[in-house]
Amino acid sequence: MTPDTTLSTEDIELRLFLEAMYSRYHYDFREYSKASLKRRLLLACERMGFPSLSALQGQLLHDDTMLPQLLSYLTVQVSDMFRDPGYFRAIREHVIPHLKTYPSLKVWVAGCSSGEELYSLAILFREEGLEEKTMFYATDINGAALAKAEAGVYDLQRIALFTRNHRLSGGTGSLSEYYNAAYGAACFDKTLRRRTVFSDHSLASDSVFAELHLVSCRNVLIYFDRPLQDRAVGLFKDALVRNGFLGIGARESLRFNAHAKAFREFLPVERIYQKRSDL
Repeated sequence: MTPDTTLSTEDIELRLFLEAMYSRYHYDFREYSKASLKRRLLLACERMGFPSLSALQGQLLHDDTMLPQLLSYLTVQVSDMFRDPGYFRAIREHVIPHLKTYPSLKVWVAGCSSGEELYSLAILFREEGLEEKTMFYATDINGAALAKAEAGVYDLQRIALFTRNHRLSGGTGSLSEYYNAAYGAACFDKTLRRRTVFSDHSLASDSVFAELHLVSCRNVLIYFDRPLQDRAVGLFKDALVRNGFLGIGARESLRFNAHAKAFREFLPVERIYQKRSDL
């Protein structure tokens, strides 16, 4: 039999590694972008002292403590409060007026990472008078990131950027109203998360869990292969009420997605879509 030379050894190792992770721990990265995953896992090998992905896989299968460490490499935990201020200004000025017509609201921050976007939306909704009738759902597959999100504590050096972003997003007060600073850290007001459910949820394998009015999933789809992008947007479509809103990242688009026809471009520049009312 002629060997298949179309795949490199590392590509084969990557495929086997992802299958092993799914079989052993039920974390499904098999439809994430392979180039990105391979780059991150090879970095993990280098830093942890493993000569190959196969060696790393063997350790993963026999040592449960490896999983949290590897999730920190496999999931992207990069965010800022009010990141891309124009997006939050657009929600404030154009989406909020629609949301105010509902008696109660449910908002899903999918792939919430360490919580910066969740707190951004909680502050925005408080400033717009919608906090008391809104439930937030903050989900991620990384348990360590969820714990950090629930704690709401960030390096004080980041606050200057957060403050600038908040102002540019149309913030009506001072960001300093929402946190206490001590020992080089900013601890955000616990009341900002009193209406938030933090939960493990995988866009690759889990299902819809609520009827929602706004889904914010930014800078997540770019790490998925096309079939997984289709699956994730399908979840959002099924979860959203008619005329509900979906916000995605500045470098993302629904243009070629299998569920694109279920949405109309509400604010194309800010990547905010609205679910069609006839579906």
